[in-house]
Amino acid sequence: MAQQTQKPPLHGKHWMAITGKPLAATAGAMTFQQGGNAVDAACAMLAATCTMWDVLSWGGETQALIYNPKTKKVIALNAMGVAPTGATPDFFKRKGYNFPPENGPLAATTPGTPGGLMHMLAHYGTLSLAQVLAPALEMAAGYPIEAQTANSIEKNKALLKQWPYSKKLFLTHPGQPREAPEAGEIFVQQDLLQTLTKLVEAEKAALQQGKSRKEAIMAAYNRFYTGDIAQEFVRGSKEQGGLITMQDLARWKPLEEEPLMVTYKGIDVYKLPQWTQGPAMLQALNLLENFDLQAMGYNSSKYIHTVYQAMSLAFADRDFYYGDPLAAPQEPIKGLLSKTYAKQRARLIQYQQNDPRIGPGDPYPFEGRKNPYLKLLKARGYELDTTKRNFAPKHDVGNTSAPAEYQERLWLGTTTMEAADKEGWVVSITPSGGWLPACVAGNTGVGMSQRMQSFVLDPTLNPFNVVAPGKRPRVTLTPSMALKDGKPFLSFAVQGGDTQDQNLLQFFLNVVEFGMSVQQAAEAANFNTNQLWLSLGGSKTEDRQPKPGQILLNNSTPEPVRADLKKLGYILSFDERTSGPINAIYVDWKHGSLWGGSSNHGEDYGIGW
Repeated sequence: MAQQTQKPPLHGKHWMAITGKPLAATAGAMTFQQGGNAVDAACAMLAATCTMWDVLSWGGETQALIYNPKTKKVIALNAMGVAPTGATPDFFKRKGYNFPPENGPLAATTPGTPGGLMHMLAHYGTLSLAQVLAPALEMAAGYPIEAQTANSIEKNKALLKQWPYSKKLFLTHPGQPREAPEAGEIFVQQDLLQTLTKLVEAEKAALQQGKSRKEAIMAAYNRFYTGDIAQEFVRGSKEQGGLITMQDLARWKPLEEEPLMVTYKGIDVYKLPQWTQGPAMLQALNLLENFDLQAMGYNSSKYIHTVYQAMSLAFADRDFYYGDPLAAPQEPIKGLLSKTYAKQRARLIQYQQNDPRIGPGDPYPFEGRKNPYLKLLKARGYELDTTKRNFAPKHDVGNTSAPAEYQERLWLGTTTMEAADKEGWVVSITPSGGWLPACVAGNTGVGMSQRMQSFVLDPTLNPFNVVAPGKRPRVTLTPSMALKDGKPFLSFAVQGGDTQDQNLLQFFLNVVEFGMSVQQAAEAANFNTNQLWLSLGGSKTEDRQPKPGQILLNNSTPEPVRADLKKLGYILSFDERTSGPINAIYVDWKHGSLWGGSSNHGEDYGIGW
């Protein structure tokens, strides 16, 4: 499909570095120029972005897919923190919460990003931690802050003043009409600079003792999670009412997992396991394989309706059946990803109207088990249609939150990192957590995660995602990778809360079904459904409930398509940009080159060579 793009496609022969912040993309390019591989560059971009605060910080979480050209395998890295000691449903209910809070020390899981970064670097990178952290160290010593971040600080200053270490760091002009930094002001983070310096010092000391490169990086890891950095983090958290203990930090470890995969028309698509929302995209692909999407035409009313229904079916399962596979109970993921189950679910798609009563299916028979949650589904107000094995909701409607508030929670953004090199290493990362307004943990300069809000307290909402100490919440964060003929084909990721797998699904279909380049697909008009439970924000249950039939369309949507969708029962809203923002890399084996696609939404930026 030929169409003009607002940004040019990126081309590179040796490497490609793309992320959500120009300074961070430069950090990736600097790392490649030092001889680093794609993992080194991705770690440098991650460190730089964490130091910039707008969309994440060092206390957050990291989710990654890495293609290892030596083993020809895709590795899933789980560097999501866990709920701390004392984080139980009763604890939060006694404090009057319906969900764990959105902000502050009680919103924090244990920090995952430092451990995830150091694990990736130690096992799959080539450079030292000192080399990879050099750009972030320089930025912590002072970098020109962007308007978006500076204005976010000013907007959230009342909240930031509740937390003494956040107030000290962010409000650089106390008592002035504008207390936040100005755009372009050199923003200095002495505490974070000291913390990062301690990591580099630990690595250096280990190397001087004759330790290997990997052991030296892990010495820095230990200093963060068990040493003086950990002690100050825990002290600062507890002082402000947080729950995280030294034992919580010491027990936590980043995990390498087997990614989940489905094949769509000969292309193997990889996602992280069901503690993310990633499998929802895989389920949607299984459903859509039963339809001729190409014949429908890109963003025709029939195409939009079909994909909307498929996403509604996949998200209904996500909302009830996804959770941490390392904690009981065990999710029926084999059944959920069964092609036979998808065929059964696909038969529910009708062309007469949107179905506002789509609920979770019953995947258990497709893995030879009996569903233990039939009574729970009934208690929630679902009715079982035995002919369709579909649980139709009686009351999963009625979200009355203001449109602007709802949309902000739906889109709540982070950032992404995409990197690839000529040796064949490919990395896709969707990190998050510790965004503004962040509660800083003591004198570490580290912002604490806010991911606890993605847990539920009520098992009738999702029995697999009830908060418990040591458990990972079911998150929206979802990097993607696709292989064709056993070789890397696409690496892609997007920010934006519950819209992530909606936009990634459509990006993938734009490339595979409609022949778009990665830049065209990154900019192409997508649509978003609100027929799902929100994973972030909203203190009341009704704030998170679905809005069946609500659809966000691009301003460019033709009038006949709008009229058709209204007839099908959709409630339409419009925006100028509806694509993500998506960042992606296409590996062009025919020409021996890399194509980069970088979103035209705002700050996303890529550099290739």
